Amino acid sequence: MSPSTHADSFSSHFLTESIALLQQLDVAEIEKLAVKLADVRARGGRLFILGVGGSAGHASHAVNDFRKICGLEAYAPTDNVSELTARINDDGWETSLAGWLKGSRINAKDALLIFSVGGGNKEANISVNLIRSIDLAKEVGASVFGIVGKDGGYTKKAGDACLVIPPLYKDRITPHTEGLAAVVWHLLVSHPSLQAHQTKWESAVR
Repeated sequence: MSPSTHADSFSSHFLTESIALLQQLDVAEIEKLAVKLADVRARGGRLFILGVGGSAGHASHAVNDFRKICGLEAYAPTDNVSELTARINDDGWETSLAGWLKGSRINAKDALLIFSVGGGNKEANISVNLIRSIDLAKEVGASVFGIVGKDGGYTKKAGDACLVIPPLYKDRITPHTEGLAAVVWHLLVSHPSLQAHQTKWESAVR
């Protein structure tokens, strides 16, 4: 029997793991994220979505969804390649995202949404660019939200609402965290508390 059809194939195991992880997600924390994101919109705040690597791609996609579907003003620093690389070149990677946020005059009405596998770790000096951004947000009174993996890291410790994708499968923490982060943000933009505009295919196909 070919690997693609075998009951014990890698594909079967990966999907079974994904289902188990979905069943372990903290639904109450997801609901909390939806309510707090709606509060940002209601108070006229902006949502700055931060991620690096694959999570930078998530940030760009999520900005589109929050803006178009939810009517929530949203931005991702990593979408502005010229400014981001200038800041990295001149000032360093660790302060590049925080510098961008300062240039955008982040304030108490605004919020960060962090996509990250580990959430940042001060002691281990990991994802310091995210940590600096979180610290800046807290200094100005902005909200901090996260969809992260492992133990949630610094994002979980400092966040006002943070969903942790539980690290049930040690060999596949990154793919499961990043994959399910996309599921969760699509849930959020579809949530009745947030969705303001119908998506194309749902409105076109009756």
